[in-house]
Amino acid sequence: MFTTTVTPRFGDADGLRHINNIAISEWFEQARNPVFRFFTPDLDLSYEKWKLILARTEFDYIGQMYYGEDVEIHTFIVRIGNSSFTIGQEAWQRGGLKAKGQAVTVHYDFLNKRSVPIPDDIRKKLQEHLVTEDEK
Repeated sequence: MFTTTVTPRFGDADGLRHINNIAISEWFEQARNPVFRFFTPDLDLSYEKWKLILARTEFDYIGQMYYGEDVEIHTFIVRIGNSSFTIGQEAWQRGGLKAKGQAVTVHYDFLNKRSVPIPDDIRKKLQEHLVTEDEK
């Protein structure tokens, strides 16, 4: 599991200091970078080097988050398929779970416009961060 600490920006909050729902999408994407590095270590976004495409995201908002307090994002793998995998994420503030979500990500060849199998060495790295529902 990876942990990323996010400090909410002023623009992430509304007039009541509540964090806007769209901030979760941005924070979760930022916290997926360690997983992205398995595929593209330097995070080079060129077509020749970038190997992932986002197929689906979903978020559940469980509790309010507030400006002025850090948020801890937990990132882990919940499923590994042939060419796709699912990243699970949770946002914690004040010791409580405030949001959770998943992102289905596909190992993708942009030049040939098709999914490709996840290489064994990367699959092994993903498996090191595989978390079952019981382990959360």
